[in-house]
Amino acid sequence: MTRRPPPPSGIIIVDKPSGWTSHDVVGKMRGIAGTRKVGHAGTLDPMATGVLVVGVEKATRLLGHLALTEKVYEATMRLGVSTNTDDAEGEETGRTSAAAVTADDVHKGVAALTGRIMQVPPQVSAIKVNGERAYKLARQGEEVALQARPITVHAFEVTSLVLGESVDVTATITCSSGTYIRSLARDLGDGLGVGGHLTALRRTRVGPYAVENALSIEALQKECVILPIADAVSQAFPRRDVTEEEARLVSHGGRLKAVGLGEGPIGVFAPGGELLALVEEKGGAARPLAVFVG
Repeated sequence: MTRRPPPPSGIIIVDKPSGWTSHDVVGKMRGIAGTRKVGHAGTLDPMATGVLVVGVEKATRLLGHLALTEKVYEATMRLGVSTNTDDAEGEETGRTSAAAVTADDVHKGVAALTGRIMQVPPQVSAIKVNGERAYKLARQGEEVALQARPITVHAFEVTSLVLGESVDVTATITCSSGTYIRSLARDLGDGLGVGGHLTALRRTRVGPYAVENALSIEALQKECVILPIADAVSQAFPRRDVTEEEARLVSHGGRLKAVGLGEGPIGVFAPGGELLALVEEKGGAARPLAVFVG
């Protein structure tokens, strides 16, 4: 029996359908790509749709770094109704008339949630508390005390606003890794004294990878389009081209001299254009984060 050759290393930009977990997508892509070496960068809740970056083969080593990049969402929030999950998948826990809320109130509330802020994650989240996932404890009826964490909301632009007994807010949100859009919906409603939750979410960008370039599961079943790992790194991170001597050094896990390309990951490429490694510059040296050769 002839063994199927492994697919090329790279990333697949999936347009995740509603109702699928990120783990569901990874499982499906293992079958489509023909390899067990598949992972994703940055979880999307089942309700959400949009960009899920999937890594194949050696590109799975990129995923932790891609997950830390900036993200953009299209979100719809309902103010006046709270749920135990801060989104539409949870049980309603409170209802307050939002008839007195004005457009100016909403814009002031949004402004207060823009910039560098502290955010408490949802009770039903994957954060670990004393070794247990918060969502598991919450579903067991336990009160979960989650600590506020610093995040950055670079932009929170209201694109549609429907006022009434409940208020529907649609917004484009650009934010740092670790931001919970569900929590922004909750905090916007709580700040206005009426509560709130997320009713729809679509991720439109992860780093440089936009939804316009994402493919549905159905399309990928017809043709599995994999962005080569070298192209994926060139799009996402600063690029450093090195000499043959430097290439040999970094290929064996050695450090290079820093050249001032910043603190984040940097893609290192051989003279022939082959991706060698991701490095980061600290203390005058560029040390490997991941090596892709050998």
